[in-house]
Amino acid sequence: MRNGSSEVLNAFRQASPEAFEAAFETLFRLHQRAVFGWILRIVRNPATAEDLTVETFWRIHRAHRRFQPSRGFEGWARRIVTHAALDWLRTTRPETELLADLPAPAAADPAISAEIRSKTALAFSRLPPKLRIAAMLAVVEEQPHKDVAEALGISVAAVKLRVFRALRLLRKDLQQQGITP
Repeated sequence: MRNGSSEVLNAFRQASPEAFEAAFETLFRLHQRAVFGWILRIVRNPATAEDLTVETFWRIHRAHRRFQPSRGFEGWARRIVTHAALDWLRTTRPETELLADLPAPAAADPAISAEIRSKTALAFSRLPPKLRIAAMLAVVEEQPHKDVAEALGISVAAVKLRVFRALRLLRKDLQQQGITP
């Protein structure tokens, strides 16, 4: 996501209804793909990501009065995107989708690898949503902690703490399932 021009951002925040709608359409066209990509990284399901992209832009549209052009659009929008995805994660418990895209080790026995991947996905789905999303973005997606912090609206230290807690819970869950991480 890249910030739009200052005229578009100002119109989005405080212009007449006609100018606001034009600015919103411009921001939608500029940021639609980035919003979809960010959501897809979190939910790991293209159909859900499409639905959440629409929901996110609806939330952006409704919240335009709280937008501060001086702070930029990207961080503000990313927080809204992340909260929409978190809301979805809280209401649904995707179990096998989470790690389906991770490559299996080449030299490992396929049956054992499938079992480990399945148990890991199950352990991931049992994490609280706040820990799950931080771990998914920081560990699985390898996003920089700074980007994850900005998206979640928390500090980098809080991201590190959430990732630490998530990994500790994952390790414990996997050990209970008979897998030594």
